[in-house]
Amino acid sequence: MAMEDDDRPRKKISHEIGQDLSLLSVEELGDRIAMLSAEVDRLREAMTKKRASKEAANSFFKS
Repeated sequence: MAMEDDDRPRKKISHEIGQDLSLLSVEELGDRIAMLSAEVDRLREAMTKKRASKEAANSFFKS
């Protein structure tokens, strides 16, 4: 049986800040933008949770 391209596992997208982008296709650039946007959202959510924890601790110890 011949293996079709669509059946192969796709290489995980990774991005290095400052990386040469000239060899990437428009589709690959779009994939990276989506990946990085999702990562920014994840980082913002983590920051919000940490701020909430810090505020709760500050409130508890000020009482």
